[in-house]
Amino acid sequence: MLIGGLWIAYTLFLIVSDEGHLDYHFLHYVFLVFSLVYIGYVLVHNAPIFGTQSYLEFTPGYIVHKGGLFRPKQVFAAEDIEAIDLAPMQLRIRLHSNDLYTLNLREVKGPKRRENFRNEIRQFAAQYNITLRETAPAPRI
Repeated sequence: MLIGGLWIAYTLFLIVSDEGHLDYHFLHYVFLVFSLVYIGYVLVHNAPIFGTQSYLEFTPGYIVHKGGLFRPKQVFAAEDIEAIDLAPMQLRIRLHSNDLYTLNLREVKGPKRRENFRNEIRQFAAQYNITLRETAPAPRI
């Protein structure tokens, strides 16, 4: 952000201080546009301007996870899943190839949504005959 701000300030200074007698004066405007695009990219990438862009969803035969706006989707086919471990705040997916993927359930906001998500996991595991191991949360004292 600081670099983008310095670029914009420098470009505006060049535009204001120059009287346009150079042939390359239009390049100041081009650089200003690129600086604004850079700041926009940084803001979109680092701030949740458009809301949370991560999700976990169940589609017929697949579990789909997307970690953020510019991150690729992870797709887990039901026939490739050997077991699912459901911990209080984690979902661990073990594939037949012995790969283990850990998904953070903090992406699912709210206790009601989290419980609905747990029920979807149970239904998905039962429907596709996948071993489901649940770890109960520790009781609060």
